[in-house]
Amino acid sequence: MIAAAVPTAHVAGSCRGVDSSIRFPSGQLQYKTHGPNASGCLATQASRVQPGCSSTFPRGEKRTDVGWLSKQRLGSNALAESSSSVARHGGRVANVRSVMVPVRPTEPSLKDSGNGASMRATEIVSSRGISGVVEDNARGSGTMVQSAAQDTDAAEARASLRAAGVYGYDPIILSRRFARQPFKVVGRALQIGTGLGSFAFSIFLDKQKGLTEVNMRKRAIEFRERLTQLGPTFVKVGQGLSTRPDLCPPEYLEELAELQDALPTFSTKLAFECIEKELGMPLESAYSSITAEPIAAASLGQVYKAVLRSTGETVAVKVQRPGIEEAVGLDFYLVRGLTTLIDRYTNLITSSVTDLLDEFARRVYQELNYVQEARNAKRFKQLYGDRSDVLVPGMFWDYTSVKVLTMEWVEGTKLSEQARIEQQGLNILQLVDTGIQCSLRQLLEHGYFHADPHPGNLLATPDGRLAFLDFGMMSETPEQARFAIIGHVVHLVNRDYEAMARDYYDLDFLSRDVDVSPIVPALRSFFDDVLGATVSELNFKTIVDGLGSVLYQYPFNVPAYYALILRSLTVLEGLALYTDPNFKVLAASYPYFAKRLLTDQNPYLRNSLVELLFQDGVFRWQRLENLLTQGRKDSDFKANDVIQPIVDLLLGEEGDELQLLVESEVVRVTEALILGTAIQTYQQVPAPLRAFFPPIRTSVQDQSSMLALRDQVLRIYGLLQSSRGFDPAMLQPLVEQKEANISDDSFWCGLGLDET
Repeated sequence: MIAAAVPTAHVAGSCRGVDSSIRFPSGQLQYKTHGPNASGCLATQASRVQPGCSSTFPRGEKRTDVGWLSKQRLGSNALAESSSSVARHGGRVANVRSVMVPVRPTEPSLKDSGNGASMRATEIVSSRGISGVVEDNARGSGTMVQSAAQDTDAAEARASLRAAGVYGYDPIILSRRFARQPFKVVGRALQIGTGLGSFAFSIFLDKQKGLTEVNMRKRAIEFRERLTQLGPTFVKVGQGLSTRPDLCPPEYLEELAELQDALPTFSTKLAFECIEKELGMPLESAYSSITAEPIAAASLGQVYKAVLRSTGETVAVKVQRPGIEEAVGLDFYLVRGLTTLIDRYTNLITSSVTDLLDEFARRVYQELNYVQEARNAKRFKQLYGDRSDVLVPGMFWDYTSVKVLTMEWVEGTKLSEQARIEQQGLNILQLVDTGIQCSLRQLLEHGYFHADPHPGNLLATPDGRLAFLDFGMMSETPEQARFAIIGHVVHLVNRDYEAMARDYYDLDFLSRDVDVSPIVPALRSFFDDVLGATVSELNFKTIVDGLGSVLYQYPFNVPAYYALILRSLTVLEGLALYTDPNFKVLAASYPYFAKRLLTDQNPYLRNSLVELLFQDGVFRWQRLENLLTQGRKDSDFKANDVIQPIVDLLLGEEGDELQLLVESEVVRVTEALILGTAIQTYQQVPAPLRAFFPPIRTSVQDQSSMLALRDQVLRIYGLLQSSRGFDPAMLQPLVEQKEANISDDSFWCGLGLDET
């Protein structure tokens, strides 16, 4: 461990650039800001600020701290100080909530990996009431005192300022930058050409000799190895391709899924220098101790374990690999040139290869901005941290910048280390189920989900919670797609392949002008061959492989979010299979889908439920029973949450056709209940006494079907009655509808009885 003492007189910065200091009387901590360097970067370090201290700003000007900091750090944003908030001439300013007013738009854009950081800082300062005072004294200087209750918001605002002006992926900027570095471009192009050129030639020879299918697995392994050799950018590209069944054959998907970040660690000396430059303070001022070597490393950075000097908390410090942005930018610049040629001269896939690359590059660049990752973690914690079985680490904003991320240290074991987990007395299947249920909430409720849940990013804590780590790659599911996914899974379970094919419109897999009728036989052929007895016995990887083989043959364009969903659930199932070879993620997750379909009032899901329950004018009670049986397995299932939507659906104003179906079904069920009971009673009468009773004028086959329907309806009622939150009064509207129908003479005639 490396330990160092904190100087008592002041905390000095060691950042590059021109210094501008606010000095305090001896014995107090110093607030020191560092002017912009050649690249426009400004590091800040804010320690304790005491009232009544004097300050001197550059060129003798009197300004509020935040106003000066904003203009220096965000010069290109042309931020102005609000005249309504900051008085420049004399007296006291009681509120500096709206110090920064952006002149140009600062919303997240394709070119700004800061994701509107300057606007974010403004919103935090403005909307959350981060206030302070600036007082004049005899020497014409001022002091800003922040409320202790708002320290976290203020720290986040400062971190956002440090990230403002950091530009993300922009192919135009990359083109201009590397046009001035021809030797670097040529050298790297030769490396890439040598690595991938021979592979492409092998593919060409296979095609010429008719050996493409025979050598598919061999070439997939070779492709994975070449990408690994070419470095972090190509490892990331390969990992991205592993989630695209519309772009790669199944053999390639399997091999690319095995890609791992295998880069060596970089110098700890460089890492510590990066921390000091990024945070604007000596290492010993931030941390009382820090490991001499990284405890983990990946393609973009490496992690150290440290103890915060200010609070004594144990933290993880993630430091970005030196020069990684330059290396990644050069690779994307070169690969984009290749994809442009592919789009222009070939027709390999229906999507633009360049557009796919640009989308992926933007995601990688977001991973390079650690302030954005901290924001992702904060949002993830707000949405999913309420679960008692899930742990999301907290962020330390004052020790976070674009290239350094400080977060709460989590003690735990990787889910892939199952022997160690079992030694601690923890249940791996329970942890995986927690991951599945949390993932379903991410994907289908809020739509904001962790897009990289590999085993290294999921930890089992000693107290049995599942901890999520690494929030650099997040994704969002569009609202309409969330409902389409639920319907799609239900259609799969019920083997409704026509509906499955139509789902691809709502999932944005296909444009509306594409005829899906040729796809239906392909879906039926695959799933009928592999389903076996029940869909719940089908493992998720088989589903993904099957869909991949279908998608690869037709003009599909799989959205990035959907590909990441498949990857997430496949990873979780793979972890469970180590412990239980019979584990099926679809069986574990279907209760959630069934509950959502039964309880959600969204019009799309209402229509899906109608399609599922009605076929050829007949209500399919077996499917309702199956949905209830599965939905009751979900921990949040309540009977009344199901009854009200079903009653509304059956009796609501859904159109004349549905109303006629409902009325017909009410009559049929009433017949089954009354006649079925009569048949059962008649059958229990001793044979000699049956002569005293009139025979029931229905066929044996009709009697059998009536009894079956009655028993099924009673089973469904029993499922509801035995569920949490059951209120029989909610069924009263259906009873009233039944009474209205049985008062009709035609009903009794249909039974062969007289109402009187």
